[in-house]
Amino acid sequence: MPVTHALAVRNFRRYLLGQLVSNIGTWMQRAAQDLLVLHTTGNSGSAVGIVTALQFLPQTLLGLTGGVLADRYSKRRTLLLTQTAMAAQSLLLGLLTVTGTVNLLSVYVLAFALGTATAVDGPARNAYICELVSHERTPSAVSLNAAQFNMARSVGPALAGLAVAAFGTGPVFLLNAASYLAVLYGLITIRNDAPDAPARPRAGPTRARDALRHIATTPELLLPISLIAFVGTFGLNFQVTISLVAVTVFHTGAATFGYLSAAYALGGLLGAIYWSNHPKPPTARRLTSTTIGFGALEVAQGLMPSYSSFLTLLFFTGGAAVTVTTTANALIQLHADPHVRGRVLSVYFLVLLGGTPVGAPLVGLVSDTFGSRSSLMLGGFVSLITALALSVSFASRSRRRLRSTEPTPVPSSPFASAQPKGERQPDL
Repeated sequence: MPVTHALAVRNFRRYLLGQLVSNIGTWMQRAAQDLLVLHTTGNSGSAVGIVTALQFLPQTLLGLTGGVLADRYSKRRTLLLTQTAMAAQSLLLGLLTVTGTVNLLSVYVLAFALGTATAVDGPARNAYICELVSHERTPSAVSLNAAQFNMARSVGPALAGLAVAAFGTGPVFLLNAASYLAVLYGLITIRNDAPDAPARPRAGPTRARDALRHIATTPELLLPISLIAFVGTFGLNFQVTISLVAVTVFHTGAATFGYLSAAYALGGLLGAIYWSNHPKPPTARRLTSTTIGFGALEVAQGLMPSYSSFLTLLFFTGGAAVTVTTTANALIQLHADPHVRGRVLSVYFLVLLGGTPVGAPLVGLVSDTFGSRSSLMLGGFVSLITALALSVSFASRSRRRLRSTEPTPVPSSPFASAQPKGERQPDL
């Protein structure tokens, strides 16, 4: 089955297992960090929002720089440095918490430091997948990578709740620091026999504008990045919209909000596993059609009358959301020039995550003005219309490009048809 194509590669198995262990620890830390901030500030929601913003801000400021570094230097060495920096951040936060010397300012500073390391780590981590597997195994590898991420997102917060209840937040941070040993071990023991990796980075300047030019002239890259720019900004704000609907519409507490988050993550996990087993490679048509389906599901999500129906549909919406992002990621991995892949991926993550500071406040404003359901319907409607518009635009562009490459027929001489077959016209 296609899923075994990527898992059959020893280097990728080690990489994937290390990422799974580390990501579970990372999601545990995220949940414990929010609880720590709430405990430190007396349940201040704005303080939690500031911590989240500080972790995302470096992605907006340094995302393109991370892509440049990924293409200029060895991705493996870059990952060893960034993962070590993340482990040090978790270790320091854990020690400060365990010793009782932690304060809100130190959490802010360490959150920004973690976001900075993540901004550099993201492009190299995703581009490195193509250096671990062959070209035909890339879609399976990308889907499996999405599956492990969603598995960690499902398991991590639940484990964090149990661990915080039993031991407090400090040991959770220390446990996350230890989880980085798994990914570091995997990176150290990876053999240098990658099938598609270039021997060394290309000589010459490594500029972000080269990736932008490559994207602009490659429709297979321009379509997913343009689409994700709108979907990421308006349609993928479920951490905000789910909590708003749970509290203001269904009047539920933290436990039921956890069930909603788990349903969304479980749908995403199963969606990623399904596409990792799909026999056909990702296409632009699949991307636009699944985005249209995702937008329709999100609009319907806002119309669900009861908590149970909302929970059920959220499972399918999570699967559709992961299908959209996984397909877009795989298209970029397959069609990007290997020498600019890191920079192209940095643009992808910039539009996927960098729109959060714009989209989240807008979703909150719509929710305050028209109700929480309207925020979901807005995101779904924008995603659906964008997919339809880009689908028509790129289909028309493809037809024009095909017509321009067709050879122009050469008109034959009027005397040629009168010439008997097999006879040669005498020279004049």
